[in-house]
Amino acid sequence: MIYTKKTPWTLIMGVIMVAYAYMVSAGMMEPLIKLLHTGKHAGEMVTLGYWFGGIAVVVGLWQLLATPKQGQADYYISTIGGLMFIMLIAFVVKWGLDPMMGLWGKNAEPALGFNFAKMLNLNYVVMGIIAGIIVVNVFKIPEWAQNGVRLSRLGLKTGVILLGTLYSLAELAQLGKLSVVLIGFFVLGSVGLVLWMGARRNIPNSMGGVLSAGLGVCGVSAAVAAAPVVQAKSTEIAYTIGTILLWGILMMFIFPIVGKAMDMGPIQFGAWAGTGILNSAQVAGAALAFQPDGIETLKVAEIFNITRVLFLPIIVLWLAVWYVKREQTDLKVNLGEVVLGKFPVFVLGFILMFALSSTGVFAPAQHYKGKFFDNSEAKLVKTDKEGKVHSKLLKDEEVATLQAEVGKVQREDQKAAIARLMENKKTMSIDDDTLLRGVANAKILSKDGNAILKKAHGAVYHTAGKIKMFRNLIAWFFTFGLVGLGMQITMASIKQAGGQPLIIGTVVGATKAIGALIVVMMFVHETI
Repeated sequence: MIYTKKTPWTLIMGVIMVAYAYMVSAGMMEPLIKLLHTGKHAGEMVTLGYWFGGIAVVVGLWQLLATPKQGQADYYISTIGGLMFIMLIAFVVKWGLDPMMGLWGKNAEPALGFNFAKMLNLNYVVMGIIAGIIVVNVFKIPEWAQNGVRLSRLGLKTGVILLGTLYSLAELAQLGKLSVVLIGFFVLGSVGLVLWMGARRNIPNSMGGVLSAGLGVCGVSAAVAAAPVVQAKSTEIAYTIGTILLWGILMMFIFPIVGKAMDMGPIQFGAWAGTGILNSAQVAGAALAFQPDGIETLKVAEIFNITRVLFLPIIVLWLAVWYVKREQTDLKVNLGEVVLGKFPVFVLGFILMFALSSTGVFAPAQHYKGKFFDNSEAKLVKTDKEGKVHSKLLKDEEVATLQAEVGKVQREDQKAAIARLMENKKTMSIDDDTLLRGVANAKILSKDGNAILKKAHGAVYHTAGKIKMFRNLIAWFFTFGLVGLGMQITMASIKQAGGQPLIIGTVVGATKAIGALIVVMMFVHETI
């Protein structure tokens, strides 16, 4: 079979990307960049435009002029058009629609009384998914792009793998215990609740089994992994996926709005999203929608999400035993083969990158949230080329401000940390930094006092160059994957969520989301 289609569109998209990169580098786009305040992205506009545009031009010419031959090379070349199709939309969304919506929201705020773009979380993450949904349901995916669009999930999984570079063993040790307890409770509880409801609503055991894995563990991949264990039919898998997608999409939009309304921080929201949202892609989407300009929420959400995925072998074994007992047949299930064969490879990749990160390959091994602690003079005091000294040590007036307000602090350990900060004009240890962040998060001091504590925190934490590179890569892999995800959400798949699966999914999903919210607000704090 020949996969490569004769189409001019790959070449056309390549020419558009290269032309745009040239116009940015030549300053021709300066008025638009200035209007949208996207100057910080100018470098990547040029670099990504030339690289992806160049590839598209070469492959586009080959698709037009060469005669493809059957084989693996033919298949991989056939995917380039779809990949460039997604990237072109991602460029438009991230460099055009996102800043434009932010501008409109800001301009409309005086008349409306609120910034509708912020309130509705209309950032590049949400608009990328919406753009994909519009493309697939209104315009349809062109035949020449379909193979490439199918690979978009690879972007999400690659993003998750690279997230491992941002974690250290010390950080995971602090969040890990919490995530295991919280996730374990809600995963096992959700699976049990689906099986209990399924039995009372008389749905087939195969339907209940595959639905419980999808709702309890990590969405689509868990449903697919559990399907052979409970011998689920293709229609039952489709019903489950439809339910997961419908519920996940709704929660992806609702969670950030609720999180901001409740003034949740990155750790609390990440824990809630990683526990309460069903599918991995929607967890990432909600986390990025909640904090589009940072990665702290996404990191916490993915820790909880990965912890949930790690429960998959346990759930698969549980379902295998449950199904055999329910069916009372002579069915024999090779549990080892199912677990080893269906365990998500991207989770192993995440663990590998995490292990490398903990050795200090990418940043000092003790790094926290991608940043490492260093309060040495070499890091805090620097001299520029003109001989001017730039110091991040506290100034005398800032020390005086803290001195005047330290009496507001009740805890002796926090008082001692502030005393050491005032004496040395810098944060003296990681433990002191944790105590000072606790004071700032609790807003015990005045606005000026909290600003000084935050400045002291920022002065002693530094981001390694490799970590910064990985952050940019992660953001683009997720942008690519989420646009492609939107292109796979059809109205037909959403309609498949009707009937009993939708009823059970709604009850279990709502119980999980509300229960997780209550537990997170009670036991998860911003300072860990």
